[in-house]
Amino acid sequence: MPEATITEQVQEVLDKLRPFLLRDGGDCELVDVDEGIVKLRLLGACGTCPSSTITLKAGIERALIEEVPGILEVEQVF
Repeated sequence: MPEATITEQVQEVLDKLRPFLLRDGGDCELVDVDEGIVKLRLLGACGTCPSSTITLKAGIERALIEEVPGILEVEQVF
């Protein structure tokens, strides 16, 4: 079986995190992965939540850096 691309690996991690976002009325969409930078769009309640930066950095970014080799940072795009 061929090794998953970095984008596929990122999507797998996001799919694991998605139930937690959905539980709070939000979601996220993978926009791009470029040279270790993951670009995400926060949707639903996450798009307007004051804690969304913490969710993005402490939750999603930490999980991606731990689980996907080569990921350096997560940025929110609008």
